[in-house]
Amino acid sequence: MALPFRPIVAICGTTGVGKSKLAIELALHINKSDNTSRWRRAKVINADSMQVYKGLDVITNKVPEHERQGVPHLLMDFKQPGDQYVVGEWVQDTIKLIDEMHENDELPIIVGGTAYWIQHLIFPNRLVPKEASVPRSSTVPWSEELKTSIGSLPPELVLLLENLPQDAPSAKTDPEEAFKLHTLLSTLDPVVSQRWHWKDTRKVLRSLEIMKESGKRPSEIIFEQSTSILDSKPRFCTLCFWLYAESAELGGRLDVRVDDMILQGLVDEVKGLRQLAETGVPSNPEYPSNADYTLGVYQSIGYKEFCGYLEAPSDSSFKEAEERMKISTRQYAKRQISWIRNKLIPAVDAANSEENIVPFYLLDATVLGENWSKNVQIPATRIQDAFLGHTPLPDPKSLSTIASKMLSVERRDVNPTSVLQARKRRICPVCTTQDDRPIMIEEGSEWGIHQNTRSHRRLAAKLAKEEKE
Repeated sequence: MALPFRPIVAICGTTGVGKSKLAIELALHINKSDNTSRWRRAKVINADSMQVYKGLDVITNKVPEHERQGVPHLLMDFKQPGDQYVVGEWVQDTIKLIDEMHENDELPIIVGGTAYWIQHLIFPNRLVPKEASVPRSSTVPWSEELKTSIGSLPPELVLLLENLPQDAPSAKTDPEEAFKLHTLLSTLDPVVSQRWHWKDTRKVLRSLEIMKESGKRPSEIIFEQSTSILDSKPRFCTLCFWLYAESAELGGRLDVRVDDMILQGLVDEVKGLRQLAETGVPSNPEYPSNADYTLGVYQSIGYKEFCGYLEAPSDSSFKEAEERMKISTRQYAKRQISWIRNKLIPAVDAANSEENIVPFYLLDATVLGENWSKNVQIPATRIQDAFLGHTPLPDPKSLSTIASKMLSVERRDVNPTSVLQARKRRICPVCTTQDDRPIMIEEGSEWGIHQNTRSHRRLAAKLAKEEKE
């Protein structure tokens, strides 16, 4: 059954490729169009997790007001610096805006570098339901399977379940507590416990917290989620544009962007944020003094990199901070590309397995300047017109050599249960010398690599020799 035509345009990609520029151009094309299309106006909805914060325009790379050319930008510049604003909240706020815009015959254009926000907007039922982060209420019963497992726990693990630590213990400094947490998880949910290494205490603890908050094993929730994903369709008819630049060209461009941010006042913004975090007294009277200043915009690239310089200003510490920020920016761009290729595109492919309901196009933004119009603006405008006009769309791989290369990715199973099974870990009996410090390796290629390591082969040979004797 076809989706009702409730269109959105989504633009994703790394920092420094012109996402906001394209969004404004596509919106202006709709606003100035004299065609008979239903869509008489377009607005931009921000999908950058840092640009939701008030002020701080330099460190969050907001498009300047004069460059927006009158195009409204929503969900931008509205949260306080210390507020935590997470994906589920953004998705709900965005859905509400999209519904309002569709009622007014307005086209929503979603743009930002936080690709997982965009992915969770397009595809429902991918997020674990958010429960109150409090101990499990007595009015919420344990599932029957979980109740049986809890009944078999030894007293010390029952006590641990009832009194989970607020912070995950360090496997390096407190391996005994770290392994005890994993033992509790493996007893209550063997399936999920195989996914996490016992040293990954943050993930192990979160799995246990989910049990207490929901009354269910995490694996039960994942199975339910898998079932709902198989039955669910994308929320909207979505046209996706991925603006992509080759790494060699992008790296230099990102370095220049950092230089420009410093010239525009980045250090002063960081100084103001530090004052607020340290004293609770904001330099900007609009900022509250009672927020948690380890969250929100304090996680943005640039803040932590320049804190050391502000503590001990010198030419050398400034250069170090500048270089760290450039490295962090390039690393973030790599992570953005990795998410799009390994998470978003497989989800799109799965949705398009029967019909092309989420057309996905890569636009080559490697070289800007005079090439922008030819490689980005003109093809994007034509594709958007065809999408809204229900006329045939071009083959995404036909747009450019880079598009053909980058969109030819191996199909991945996006079903959460399948992913969980594919990423499970096994204990290596050869290399494990202490039962409470097991060597855990992910199955598949990592297991094969481990078996060929010098240490594993040496221990295996030693065990074989001992068995013969």
